[in-house]
Amino acid sequence: MAKLNALQIDTGPEPQHTIIWLHGLGASGHDFEPVVPEFAFSRETPVRFIFPHAPELPVTINGGMVMPAWYDILAMDVDRKVDAEQLRASASMVAELIEAERERGVASENIILGGFSQGGAVAYELALSYPEPLGGLFALSTYFATADSIELSDANRKLPIFIGHGRFDQIVMEQLGQAAHQTLQELGFEPEYQSYGMEHSLCLEEVNDLDRFLTPLVAPNPAHE
Repeated sequence: MAKLNALQIDTGPEPQHTIIWLHGLGASGHDFEPVVPEFAFSRETPVRFIFPHAPELPVTINGGMVMPAWYDILAMDVDRKVDAEQLRASASMVAELIEAERERGVASENIILGGFSQGGAVAYELALSYPEPLGGLFALSTYFATADSIELSDANRKLPIFIGHGRFDQIVMEQLGQAAHQTLQELGFEPEYQSYGMEHSLCLEEVNDLDRFLTPLVAPNPAHE
């Protein structure tokens, strides 16, 4: 299995918390790099941000064009027809990044996973099936693509989850974000859901809400320092 290249940003020396953030279709790990300074917690607490670059794959809905993608999208119907096997393969590659962080001394409970659009679908699959407890999950403008096939991990049944979606999103309709929220509730999770007056994007209000969500999750933990 190929290893993922990634952009790493440490906001201070010897970070004990890591946030792994997956970009969307056709983008790169640099996509959300500018957001790091906008988080108040990143100016107060040493945190490692890892922004992986997706592998290059042919994408059916784009005429088979090869581009950065976590998995192939076969049809742009309401529920999204995706290559779930590729999605899980990408989740396994991202899991290697989690393992690398643990080998560097970061406790699994201090590792937070998140993603935008395609990256969020991979984040759902990996975070909710990962065998060790993680610190949190955020899913932005995305959908729970593997809800029908995921093997949930008991270790992450209480995982803090933040879902954010644009009300005017024409790429990933908000009903998909709402459906993910409802599915998670039915599975026993207690996700936070927020919607915003934006399209398929990120806005300052969402960044501020994400800052609020992440701040207690990256607070210094004496047990692991």
